[in-house]
Formats: sequence, C-alpha cells, structure tokens
Amino acid sequence: MVSEKHGDAINLSHHLSDIARARQTSPLKGLAKYLGNPGLISLAGGMPNPAYFPFASVSGEALVPDSYPLNVTTESSSTSWFWKLFSSSGSKERTTPITIGKYPKKPEDVNLATALQYGMATGLPQLKEVLKEFVEKVYQPAYGNWTTLIHTGNTDGWAKAVLTLLNPGEGILCSEWTYPSALASALPFSVTPVPVAMDGQGMRSDALRKVLAEWDEEARGMPRPHVLYTVPVGQNPTGATMLAARKKEIYAVCVEYDIVIVEDDPYYFLQVGDYVPESERANQNDLSSASDDVFIAGLAPSYLKFDYQGRVIRLDTFSKTVAPGSRLGWYTCNPMFAERLERAAETSTQAPSGFSQTLVTSLLLEWKYDGYIRWLKGLRVQYKQRRDYFVDCLAEEFHLRKTVATQGYRAGATVLEASLKPKGIFVNYKEKDVLYSRIFSLVPPTAGMFVWLEMHFEEHPSFAELGYKKLENKLWIALAEAGVLFGPGQMFSATPVTNETEGNGHFRISFSFNDNSEMRKAVAIFGTVARKFFSSRV
Repeated sequence: MVSEKHGDAINLSHHLSDIARARQTSPLKGLAKYLGNPGLISLAGGMPNPAYFPFASVSGEALVPDSYPLNVTTESSSTSWFWKLFSSSGSKERTTPITIGKYPKKPEDVNLATALQYGMATGLPQLKEVLKEFVEKVYQPAYGNWTTLIHTGNTDGWAKAVLTLLNPGEGILCSEWTYPSALASALPFSVTPVPVAMDGQGMRSDALRKVLAEWDEEARGMPRPHVLYTVPVGQNPTGATMLAARKKEIYAVCVEYDIVIVEDDPYYFLQVGDYVPESERANQNDLSSASDDVFIAGLAPSYLKFDYQGRVIRLDTFSKTVAPGSRLGWYTCNPMFAERLERAAETSTQAPSGFSQTLVTSLLLEWKYDGYIRWLKGLRVQYKQRRDYFVDCLAEEFHLRKTVATQGYRAGATVLEASLKPKGIFVNYKEKDVLYSRIFSLVPPTAGMFVWLEMHFEEHPSFAELGYKKLENKLWIALAEAGVLFGPGQMFSATPVTNETEGNGHFRISFSFNDNSEMRKAVAIFGTVARKFFSSRV
C-alpha cells in the first residue's frame, strides 16, 4: 500500500550552505544530457573507447534469494552453514549465474561499455529504476517529486550532506549517544554537535523542542541549528528503534522550527524485535507465512513516510544487505537537494564505482523486487538469531535481572542488570547464591548489529579515586590483553567528558561477524576478566 501524496516538496533552498550555492554544474558533466539524443556524434568529451577496456565480460555466481531460511527454530544452529548442511537443499550453496557483457544485446541491458565509462553521478539508469520501485513500495514517501541519487556509502553520503547544508560555525542536532564517524566528518568543517536527550526509542521529541525553543544564540555562540542527524533504527550505538509515533512528533517539531532531517538508516532491515529469554522462546523467528506487504508493514517506517514537505534526506546503503566492499548506497530526497548533492559528487574524488554499480544492479535485476525482499527477510532471521545467541551467552555467564528503566537515555526500555554468578562449589547455583553487586546492564537491541553495555563502575573499589572514564579504559585494556576487543563507549558521546568521577562507562559489542563458538568464548573471557577486575583495586 502506498501512502497518500501531499503534492511536491516545498522550497527549502534557504538551507543550502555557501559552498552548495557556489557550486555550478560541472562543465563537462553538463554535456551529458545530450548524450542520449538519437544520431548524436559526440566529439566533446574525453571518454576512452570501450574497445580498449580490457574486460570482455564479468561473470559470477549469485546466491538465490531464498538462501537463508525464514523459520529456523531455537533447536537449530544460528549459523548459516549449519542450516545449509542439513537443509533439504543439501550442502552446496544454490546459485544463479550472472554475466555482464561489454556491449548490450538489448538497449536496456546493463553493460560494461556504459558502466565502466565516465558517467552521470546519479547512477546507472537501470539501478535508478530498481531503486525507484523499491523506495516507492517500501518507504512510501509522502510527497510526489522525490528522487534518488547514488553515493558511495552512508558515511560518504553524510559527509556530502554536511558540505551541502552546513556552514562553518553552525551546529548539528544529534542524539546524546551517536555514530562517531558522523561527528568526525563534520568537525573539520567547524560544525559542532548539539546533543539532544534520549530515551528507550532514541531521540526525545520533547527534548528536541526544548533545545530549539530555548536556544540562545549569543550564549551558544552560533545560530540555532537547522539540520538534524539521526540513526533511528538500530540506533548506533544503543540499538534502539524509533517507532512511528515518535517520528511523527519529531517531524512536527522540525516543521515548526524549519529543520532538515538527515536519516542515516543502514540497519533498517535488521529490525529483529524484542529479545525473549531462551527458556520462553518458541520459534520467534518464523517469517515463512508473512507476505512481503506484511513484512514491510511490520517494520518501523522511515521518516519519508511522514515527509510531506521534502525536508528529509534519507541515506541508504547496500553495505549491510549486500556487501560493504561494494561502497554503494543512495539518497532519497527532494530534487533540489539531489541537484546540489549531485554537484558535490561530480567534483568528488570518491565516486560510485562502475564495477560496484554493475554487479549490484545485475544482482537486483536477477532477483527482482520480490527476490530482494525475500533475501532481506532471511537476513532479518539470521541477525535475530545472532542477537539472541549473544544475549543468551551473557545470561549463561552472568545473572541477568529484568527491570524497566525510568530515566535517562534508556527510559521506558526493558533493562537486563548483570551480576556475577558464584563459581566453584556453587556451580548449580540458586537465586540466593547470586552475587547481587551490579556490574553492568544492557537493553537488548531491537535492531542493528550491536549490544551496548553500561558498566556500573560505582561498585568498583577504585571508583572514588579513578572515576568511570579511567576505569572504562583500564577494563578495556584488560579485556584486550585477555584476547577480546570491545568498542570503548567514550567515542560515541556527543558531549566531551568533563568529569571523570561521575557517570558510568560503556562498551559497544558487535555480534554480527563472529561465529557462535567465538562469541561464547569472548563472553567467558569477559566474565573471567570482570570477576577479577571488580574484586580488587586497580
């Protein structure tokens, strides 16, 4: 079902940066609009002759869209190799051949002569057609003249958005915990993060309104921000997912205060739902009976679905659904923003690879829309099982007590508070045997690839003299020396740490890459190191 349209985007050109206003269409790129004219003989460009490209064709074997099951139960291994070995399809991966020739047999064919040539920054026409259908059916933008534009991954897409929207000395509205590379992309241009308080769904709409309503330009030393950066699904690093009602609230605030929303959404199709303890789990992963429409309707909607003014620039990537090495993604936004972002791409040294576009486009044309959705369903099941398995490992190593957060960035979310289990004679421990000193807590992520631990260092013997920042660093080093590397939490803070003796430490842990045995081993090492670390001064 496609959402109701509310006309075309409004004029938001006043949000463009000075650099974006100064950019002109590349003189050579400006000639490209004539290249499709029938009978045209072009002697204007400096394009090499395709006959000299040293590739006659490129071939590969692509997995079929239903390579991963939709109904793996808790009794089966969460790793894909196990399912492939014992599924009815046998141990051999099922594939389909894809060959891209140098020259097209039909005008609409993807071909190397076009894909490897200098081309328009908007992307291959065939890829744009695929994305048009995908965006229309999945995200359902609420205005009529949206368009798509290729970029080389979301971090690069965001960097170009910074140059297009922001001038030096301005600020970016962002969550209090956020993706550090997004801030790193902006800081060299003298753009400052403006943190907004969070709860269990991510950024709070009331906190956003408060920041904007109480903005004091003289006290802050910069104008009120007009750009908001958000990772609303699988919020990086907390793993929170923002639901429709909250997005509507934030969008309304952004309309009221004239804010452009940059929606960075790499984990959109890794929405895995709430964690259910293993003892209570009963085939929570079954998507076999869900139609495509039901699957899509069950996902938290994009801001695009509520964007009737064209003030959202959405960043999508194939990094999490195809391969990060493709360095390929796309914007969905209004034509005015797309035109300026395209001009930024025309003069960039980092442009979408012709090889990447060719391979990904050919894959999607082979799979078609239904096949790609089937692939995404399978990925969702795989990541749900990975999330469940990692939290299960924590539950085996530590005692996890369920509670509900009432304040702070996790307010409203179910929290698991971890304490140490006794060792030795208490192998078959009972509830009364648990060492109730809380050492960390987590909210099982509802999307994405990460578990975000909050370390409760106030229980540590050296907390009064060292504070949480130094203790976080010491524990991080102890874990690394023991053979386990976590992501230190300080790098994800939008606010520099000024008081080392207050607060808690954090770690971001990925469950996306390692196999089950490695994850179990890592958690066991974490338990051993934590037991020693919290039992003595450091």
